[in-house]
Amino acid sequence: MTIQLDFSTLNLQDALDLAVLIEKEAEDRYLLFADQLGQRYPGDATNFFTMMARNERRHGAEIAERRRLLFGAAASRVTPNMIQSDIEAPDTGKSIRYMSPRQALEVARESEIKAYAFYDGILQVIQDASVLELIKGLRDEEAEHQRLLDEMRAKYPDVKEPDFDPEIDELPFHRTRES
Repeated sequence: MTIQLDFSTLNLQDALDLAVLIEKEAEDRYLLFADQLGQRYPGDATNFFTMMARNERRHGAEIAERRRLLFGAAASRVTPNMIQSDIEAPDTGKSIRYMSPRQALEVARESEIKAYAFYDGILQVIQDASVLELIKGLRDEEAEHQRLLDEMRAKYPDVKEPDFDPEIDELPFHRTRES
C-alpha cells in the first residue's frame, strides 16, 4: 500500500531521504537490467547499464553523506512505500534482449528527463526555503545528467535493429524441418 507523501510539508531531512530513495531505486533498476541482459561484449548495453548504476550509487552516496552531516543517524521518516515508483528508475519494460548500447543510453536519458520533471513539478508545492533550494539543485543535476548523456550519444551509432551478433549470440531456439 502506498501512502502518499505530502511534498508541501517536506522538511530538509525528509527531502534528502526522498532523494536517496529515488537514486537507490534507479541504481537497483539499472543493475536488474544488466542482470537480465547479461554481459555479451565490452561496451554493450549491459556495460552501459552497469555504468549508470554506478553513477546513481555515487549520486545517492553524495546525497546520503550530505544528509548524514546535517542530521546524523536520525531515523528516516520517508520510506519507499510513501513514494511513487519509477521517479528516476527506467520503466521495467524498457530492458529488451539484444538492445544496443545506444538504446540503453536512450532509456537512461528518458529516466533523467522523468527525474527532472518530478523535481520541477514538486517545486510548485514546496514551502520550506531550504527544501526549495535542495529540490532546485537536484532538478538542475538531472538536467546536467541529460546534457552528459547527450554528449555521449556521439559515441554510439543510432541503431534501431537488435544488437544481435551470430558469432557471440545463440538464437533462443532453432527451427527444424519438423517445426
